[in-house]
Parts: sequence; C-alpha cells; structure tokens
Amino acid sequence: MKYRNPVLAGFHPDPSICRVGNVFYLATSSFHYFPGIPLWRSDNLVDWELAGYGISRPEQMDLAGTRASRGLYAPTIREKDGRFYIVCTEVDRLGNFAITAPAIGGPWSDPVKIAVDGMDPSLFFDDDGVIYVCASCDVGGRRGITLSVIAPGSGTVRGGPRLITRGSGGRWPEGPHIYKRNGLYYLLLSEGGTEYGHMLAVFRAISPWGPYESCPRNPVLTHRNLARSPIQCVGHGDLVDDAAGNWWLVCLGVRPIGSLLLHNLGRETFLAPVSWDPDGWPIIGDNGVISLEMDGPLPGTPQNDGPAGVIQPDRRGGDGRSWSWRDDFDGARLSPEWNFIRARSPGVVAIEKGGGLVLSGGEAGLSDPLAAPAFVGRPQQSFDCLFEAAVDFDPASEKSEAGITAYYDDSYHYEAFITRHAGSRVIVLRKHVHDIEVAVATVAIPDTGCVRLSVDANRERYRFSYSCNDVGGEIGLGMTAGLCSEGTWRMSFTGVFFGLFCVQGKAFFHDSSCVDLEGTSCYPRQ
Repeated sequence: MKYRNPVLAGFHPDPSICRVGNVFYLATSSFHYFPGIPLWRSDNLVDWELAGYGISRPEQMDLAGTRASRGLYAPTIREKDGRFYIVCTEVDRLGNFAITAPAIGGPWSDPVKIAVDGMDPSLFFDDDGVIYVCASCDVGGRRGITLSVIAPGSGTVRGGPRLITRGSGGRWPEGPHIYKRNGLYYLLLSEGGTEYGHMLAVFRAISPWGPYESCPRNPVLTHRNLARSPIQCVGHGDLVDDAAGNWWLVCLGVRPIGSLLLHNLGRETFLAPVSWDPDGWPIIGDNGVISLEMDGPLPGTPQNDGPAGVIQPDRRGGDGRSWSWRDDFDGARLSPEWNFIRARSPGVVAIEKGGGLVLSGGEAGLSDPLAAPAFVGRPQQSFDCLFEAAVDFDPASEKSEAGITAYYDDSYHYEAFITRHAGSRVIVLRKHVHDIEVAVATVAIPDTGCVRLSVDANRERYRFSYSCNDVGGEIGLGMTAGLCSEGTWRMSFTGVFFGLFCVQGKAFFHDSSCVDLEGTSCYPRQ
C-alpha cells in the first residue's frame, strides 16, 4: 500500500515508537517548547493523532531560562504490563530522567532522575525481567554507547554502566535502542551527527552486554551521498513490529527548500518498511534509502491524501482549499496543538466566552532569549501555505505590539504586527536575522477595526499582507533562507512555527488558520 512521507510533517524530530495491541504510540523531541514531549497515536502508522504530552504541568519541569534548541532531547517511549514509560534528557539541569503513566494521555508522573551519564537514554525490558537503559556517553574522551541495569521507578543503577560499543566509526554515536529478535539482541544507533552526514547503523550480540557484531552493510540507512534526494539528514530511528509480524522504522529527516542544502520546516518524522535478509540483518526501505512516496504492508488504510496531520478531508472548503488546520477559538480551552515558548504563564492566554483567544502581553518579546513571551504557535508543515489570523488590538503606545510571526527562534523570526506610531495605528513588518533586527515596512491603517494578517509562504520567501475595513495589500517580504537551520549562528534543532503574539497590551484573536497551497506538503506547486 502506497503512502507519503513525512508522516509527521514540520518540526517533529527524534521519533520513538512502541506498539500496544494494534495501536502505535510515538514520542518526539520538543526542546525549549512547552508542553514538552508530544505524544501521538495511530492504528496505521501514517495518520497520527495528538494524544497528549509527557511534560504538561509546570511543576513537572521548569523550562524558564532555557535557551533555544536546549531543553528536552530525544525521548524513548515504551510500554510494559499496561504501563507507559518515557526516558529523556533535559540537557542543562536535570540530565536523564524517566516518567511513567497508566495511559498515553496520562497523568504522567513527575520526572525521576536516572543516575546514568550522557544523553539519549533508551529503555529495554528483557524477557527475564531485567530492565536496561542504554545511553550515548563520553567514555575515556570518546563518545560511545553505555548499558546499565536500572530500576526506572527510582532511577537507581543496579549494574553498569558499561561501554558496549563505539559504533561503526562515524562521529557522535547516539540515539541507541536495543531489541530482541530470534534470541539475538540488536542495537540500533545513529552516527555522523544530525546533519547531512547522518546515518543509522545496526549491531547484534547474544547478550545485551555484547560483544556486538556490526552489520556488514552499515550504515543501514543514510542519504549522505544522495545530494539530489528531496530527503536529507536521515537517522535517529526506532524499530517496531506490527501485529502481523511486519517491521517498520520511524526516523527523522529534513526536506531542503531546493537544490541548496537549507531547510526551514525542521526535522520531520518519516516511515520506512523493514525486511530481514537471510542472515538476519534488517534492510530499511529501498536498501537503505527512503522516499517521499513509499510502498509497504501498512496495518491499516491511510485516511488522508498526504502526510497525517497536514491535510484533513473534513477541512476541505467549498473553494477547494485544503486546511492544514483552522482554529476559531470557540472551545472551552485552547487546543492542545498550540505550543508556548518555555512556559505558559497564568493569565497570558485565555479563551473568551463566545469564541476568541486573548493574549495579554508583558515586557517579553520574540527576541528575548530566556523569557516566555505571550506567544502561541504551531509548526509550519508545508513549504507552500497561507497562514492567517484576525486580530482586534488597540495599541496603547509604540511599545505595544500584536500580530503574527514566522518564528524559528529568538534570533530568527519575521513578524507583522499592529502598533502605534506618531499617534496613529500602523502595521509594521520586522525582521530579525542574526544580530540584525529592523523594521522594513510601515503601513497606516484605520484606528479601529479588526485586522486580518496573513503570510503566504513558499520555498523562496514569506509574503506578509493585511486587510482592514475593506482596505489592504502586501506589507513586505522575508527570504525563506533567513529562517533555515543551516544559517543559524549556533547549533539549532527546531523549525519554523507560525504564531500569534502580543507585547505590552491585550489582543483579541478571532481565528487563525493555515491552508496548504500544494495539495500535499511533499511536493511543490507547479
């Protein structure tokens, strides 16, 4: 059965997967965004429904002061005897930790620190009841994979840690997972760094402690030499079998904006079928390569004509447009798909009776490297799309702002917002790239009336426009390349979010939506 990649489009990196009966559960990294560790549910591996978050209560974890692309790295999700387990790394303060829950929707426990150094922890439950955790750790000045016996409830170590492999020779061996198949222990890990040299290697042994034999075809998945592939940086994978005995891999990858190796959507989640050769080694995808369109024995029929979560058939309007999503803010609370930067402060976000989102902004703005601004955002999921929002805002001063943003992080963002200048209400387009932050356009608008702000995105530019009281037009442009990971001044791991924000004031948002202009998020408009 044919399906399209990615199965989770936009910023959904470091996927980990497990199965309970006929249902699959997946966790991804969230870094400095809150809630943390988004969790997904699917019965066919292609259509994924947001099921909750592993970190959803401020008392579970305080991300205040966390810098962009720090925070929560590479969760692993597993289930044992009716209970879910997640192990993860908070890279600045807590280190490796575990949380548990009786159901995927929670409630998830407070984190318990795991007394294991390194990062990217992964749980393995052996048949004899022993529970292992493997991690990526510096040992003797070099990175390798360590194994320990632990009690996940307390985080105490009962055996190890012991170095079990340094990988197949690539730098940064990380993201390890152990599986048991036909009496042998298989170790899957990433190497090469999570950039354009990324790859997956697999090893096996008769004991979880090794010694581990390297697959003769390592790396078993990489696009490092496929410069023309529309998918790059593939790696950081996790294996799962379905109820019919077929095996699958979820992994991260990126889709560059063109021939240049630049990507703005972030690291996404891809799916590949897995077979086994006569010698018992896995074959991933098409002999170690994955594609935007693949074929495999899916455990169920995909519902969507494109990546799950991107095109919803019930969102196709009478004009033929395909809604990636639309929110009229008419529920009792904010939809869980919206994310915050570091924290959701009390009183910053409210749903008004009768529909509408209120953002009450303080001093913090989008360029603040440590604070939690009045911001809600969702990942950009397709290259060609139209993001819109309708806002009522009466700015009190030239420091008051409310509008929309294409936001990569505090050093890379474009925004169109309502403010006041020389006593008049205006719309400003501002761009922040590296250490340059400048207003590039100012448009006068009526002093009263709802303003609809929009950004039309494609692989080359973000085009900002407005309308107010039947008057409107284009405000200005920002190059897509300015919001790409490869152009950032520090190692960064996120992707562009479309967001709503407010600074020093109270803004009322009537609705917000994103329309896919490609028909699918995989292929560009012709």
